[in-house]
Amino acid sequence: MSDVQASKPKGVQTVTVSGDETGMRLDRFFEARFPGLSFSHIQRIIRKGEVRVNGKRAQPKDRLQSGQAVRIPPLEIAPPKLRDNASEDDKTRAFLKSIILYEDADVMVLNKPMGLAVQGGSGTTRHIDGMLEVMRGRGPDGQKPRLVHRIDKDTAGCLLVAKTRFAASALGSSFKSRSARKIYWALVVGVPRPKQGRISTFLAKEELEDDSIMRIAKHGEEGASHAVTYYAVVETAAQQFAWLSLKPVTGRTHQLRAHMAHIKHPIIGDPKYFNKENWELPGGLQSKLHLLARRIAIPHPRGGTIDVTAPLPPHMQQSWSVLGFDAKRYDPIEDAPEE
Repeated sequence: MSDVQASKPKGVQTVTVSGDETGMRLDRFFEARFPGLSFSHIQRIIRKGEVRVNGKRAQPKDRLQSGQAVRIPPLEIAPPKLRDNASEDDKTRAFLKSIILYEDADVMVLNKPMGLAVQGGSGTTRHIDGMLEVMRGRGPDGQKPRLVHRIDKDTAGCLLVAKTRFAASALGSSFKSRSARKIYWALVVGVPRPKQGRISTFLAKEELEDDSIMRIAKHGEEGASHAVTYYAVVETAAQQFAWLSLKPVTGRTHQLRAHMAHIKHPIIGDPKYFNKENWELPGGLQSKLHLLARRIAIPHPRGGTIDVTAPLPPHMQQSWSVLGFDAKRYDPIEDAPEE
């Protein structure tokens, strides 16, 4: 029986946001200041109104400014977990190291495998966000590396991670201002006409019995967000398949998957949006989502540009080989506007 107990709740306290914390989300501010608090607990106390910023209620995603006063309610900080077997952490570190495409003092770009979630959700225990805990303290400011954007569980490829508060704030601003450039590769059914185009719709979340999808919605509909995607056909196979390069201007949930289904060219292996009747997967192709976060280019927080490309994951490599596609071909999406 362990004699380590949870520390007693501290009374109400007020802390002042430092210059280094300017631009941080309120929930991330708590995570950084109180490493023993679970993220779900942080979200809960903010949503219940127990946390105040300059005397007012706030939302978890609200950005803080230097000098603001944050009311901290009594907190019950969990003790550090005693590890029976440190080798699990060693395995996680080795795994993360094996998928690093780029790293410097401020940022990392990971080559996220298909099927691995970026964040936890109902029933998800293994995810990148949790794994990053083993890298806490390795950055210059002793923080746990944090996600600055997300990609779907079944999408492989480039995932940008900030190693410092400074980088998280700067990269977050770049995503908000849309100065981050993301390019995806997909294999779809049929060949879109025209071969280069722009898809612009509104998307809204629709809850199903045991799942949710993004559906095409009307302008002004409650919960609907505008979504814009540029696409370009890179290569085709007997008019049955097209290798598309996709550039999302906005970053909505399942945007590319919903947009491809909307123009009647769904992505191969998509369990949610592939709805072609009486369609059979040809031999040699696997029934896995054929969507890759191929490239990310974004201003580096300290100047210059981060520009990283991810290789095709094994199932897409196999399909490219079966269909005779050459992954070194020129990517025409380069010519698409940035908006």
